[in-house]
Amino acid sequence: MRLSAEDPLGATHLGAEVVRRYLRRHGLTARRALSQNFLADGATLEAIVAMAAPAPGRTILEIGAGIGILTGALLRAGAAVTAVEVDARLVGHLRERFERALALAEDDPATPGALRLVEADALDLPLADLVAPPYDLVANLPYHITSPILHHVLGAEPRPARFVLMLQREVAERIAARPGELSYLSVFVQYHAAVAVARIVPASSFEPAPDVDSALLVGSTRARRLPLAEEDALWRLVQAGFRERRKMVRNVLPRQLPALGRDRIDTALEVAGIAPERRPQTLSVEEWLGLAEALGLIGPGWRGGGAAA
Repeated sequence: MRLSAEDPLGATHLGAEVVRRYLRRHGLTARRALSQNFLADGATLEAIVAMAAPAPGRTILEIGAGIGILTGALLRAGAAVTAVEVDARLVGHLRERFERALALAEDDPATPGALRLVEADALDLPLADLVAPPYDLVANLPYHITSPILHHVLGAEPRPARFVLMLQREVAERIAARPGELSYLSVFVQYHAAVAVARIVPASSFEPAPDVDSALLVGSTRARRLPLAEEDALWRLVQAGFRERRKMVRNVLPRQLPALGRDRIDTALEVAGIAPERRPQTLSVEEWLGLAEALGLIGPGWRGGGAAA
């Protein structure tokens, strides 16, 4: 099948029964082990493309292309798409479905409507092997790899300039949470990007329907505020804090990072202006940055590892 303006999986036709019939017709099934839940709501598909707002020829990385519902919509919008899919059955289907778009990519991958299809686990590939900046990330992420994917695409270069991601609702809301409800993942993502939950997507919008609702998380990536070596020290600190996120930071950090010593931690908290009875989940990204900086100022060995290891 070749993609056309009358794509049977386009937004104007999309629905759960349409997707079920399509899967049966092509001898395909959703694999729960791979978190395969195919979008079946046209309004949500249109909303994703509108939020992504791809410029003609703009490179978009899609992780988990599935049967190509989002892929087709992005191609019709003029994006140049690099789609990664781990399921060999679906890769074979996508090659047939998007034959014309794949041929365009052979001539010039940046051509509007061109598709590069990569059969792989996205976590196994360096981003530089997939895309060159600038690019955006737009995906209905498999829920079981959400956190590893976010660490993969935001922690390494090249990072996406923008992203529009379908996530489990609880995870999306946790990522976009404010101080008081933060988690390690919240701090990590908010350090790298300004994020917001843009749309709640009910479970009935997918085929098969998952057990939970979903949400669209949109983000714009920030410039790095620390060299990579110093980021490593920051994440060791934040991880240590969130091992006991409801305990006071003055007690958590000496237990989790004993080599730093209580006196050094108490001094760093004072220098950073953080009350010692605060809980890790109440500290903002800026406060974690300030605490990491204070630890580096008052003693050696922190930024490069040393005593913090």
